[in-house]
Amino acid sequence: MSGRGGPDPYDDAYGESSGSGDGRDGPGRGGEPDLPSHPAGPPRIPPQRPAAEDSGHWPGALDGGIPAPRPPTADETPTAKRTPERGPERDSERGPEPATGSEPESRPDPAAPGAEPEPATPGPEPEANPEPEPERPASAPPSPPPYTPPSPYAPPAAPLAAPTPSAPLALPHNLLRSLLGAWALTACSQEETAAVEAHLNHCPSCAEEALRLRDAVGLLHTEHSLDLDPMLRSRVLAGCLGRRPARIPMPGWAGAYDAEAARLDALLRDMGEAEWRAPVRLKWFDGRRLTSRDTTVAGVIGHLMAVDGIVATSLGLPDPLGADAPGSPQARTEAYWHHEPGAAYGSGPPGAVRELWREQGHALVRTVSFAGRGVAELDVPYGDFALPIRDAFLDRALECWVHAGDIAEAIDYPYEPPASTHLKAMIDLCARLLPGTLAERRRAGLASPPRRLVEAGTPGRTLHLQVEGTGGGDWYIPLDSPAAMAAPEEAVATIALDQEAFYLLASGHVPPQEAAAGLSGDTEAIRDVLFAAASLSRL
Repeated sequence: MSGRGGPDPYDDAYGESSGSGDGRDGPGRGGEPDLPSHPAGPPRIPPQRPAAEDSGHWPGALDGGIPAPRPPTADETPTAKRTPERGPERDSERGPEPATGSEPESRPDPAAPGAEPEPATPGPEPEANPEPEPERPASAPPSPPPYTPPSPYAPPAAPLAAPTPSAPLALPHNLLRSLLGAWALTACSQEETAAVEAHLNHCPSCAEEALRLRDAVGLLHTEHSLDLDPMLRSRVLAGCLGRRPARIPMPGWAGAYDAEAARLDALLRDMGEAEWRAPVRLKWFDGRRLTSRDTTVAGVIGHLMAVDGIVATSLGLPDPLGADAPGSPQARTEAYWHHEPGAAYGSGPPGAVRELWREQGHALVRTVSFAGRGVAELDVPYGDFALPIRDAFLDRALECWVHAGDIAEAIDYPYEPPASTHLKAMIDLCARLLPGTLAERRRAGLASPPRRLVEAGTPGRTLHLQVEGTGGGDWYIPLDSPAAMAAPEEAVATIALDQEAFYLLASGHVPPQEAAAGLSGDTEAIRDVLFAAASLSRL
């Protein structure tokens, strides 16, 4: 008996009345005969159905849980089919006989008298240990279907058969030879690789070619870093700006200024606000000693623009400092810095002066390019002296190079020398200016008097200036008079130095006594020429 009273759960599950002969499964309902209070014997648990007849859920799914399945016993196997003997005595001894899918004989005969017809679709299998189903209101929603776990008795999957190796592809010799490069780079498919390697075993020519290709592939994979060289950008810019063809036809003597202005503009293009206001020290030789002036990167570009205005005025272009601007380069620079203090000390907008200087330089190049041959004979006044416009352009190119080096040093950026042809033209300009500068120093009492005066155009005492490097060469400097003719056979002294040392000397960045690398001959003549070369520098 159940502890709760009422029908026993076993009777509800297997409620076949011993006297009614009703073969329907399930709990008893109204109008049916009363069931005995407890079964005569222990209930039988229905055997597990074969997998082919599995309806998707386990028998005996209760509301409170799912009983753990167990394997069927020997007498419950589906193969051992028995036809139970139906009758009141048998039913009273064994209890109700469950109807399973594996025992069709145990189902009631539909043709028996008093038996109700069996529904077309069978209901769920009888439960092993059912609880009485609580009555549910008609308006309550249907309960969710019970959980259906996977069958623990599913047969294990058959192991996969090991792949059988396929035979190499049968490819012609020419096609296999064309695949050697891809094979050396390990870019062939498995079939192609197998075919190539099988072919190499009996083809000496292809095997030799394959070894050469494999060695070549080894050279492609070097151990060097794949990072770009930090100097690559500067070298590419130097090569392009020093050798690129002009956008418009220009005289050859203007090419050096165009290239150096473009190189300096490339250096300025990537600068930030802090770099534009970086301190720069300008150095030059004032005739007696080295001197300097502190400014900023913006102040240096303003200085270049102010001095370029002298050349612009000579070509009929507007002066950036106005009509009343001074004539000498140093006075113009001081006037610009006084009028535009932000350009010299970094308080103005950074980089604003670059556009003004750049546009002025482009105007200079365009003007001399379209002016014709006559423009080369114009003179450009520099205050105390004047230069032909072709030499003035070389002077401005040298100034761009010198101050670009000052800026690069201030911001710790490497800067290469000009192209060899341009550098040689700049050194040649300095060598041609040395006789006049030496005569001015004599008039100022800063150099020794001449030793031997000669007529204009006749050979006199000469100094041999030798500059080593790609832009170097040999120059002969008259010592006693600018009008005398220099002659190698009249050389009384020799100065030898490389192009870097000459650049530092002519720009006033080193004392004259420390510039030369090799000296021989008249020491007084050597000293006078070294000091004259340093005096070529200016602010």
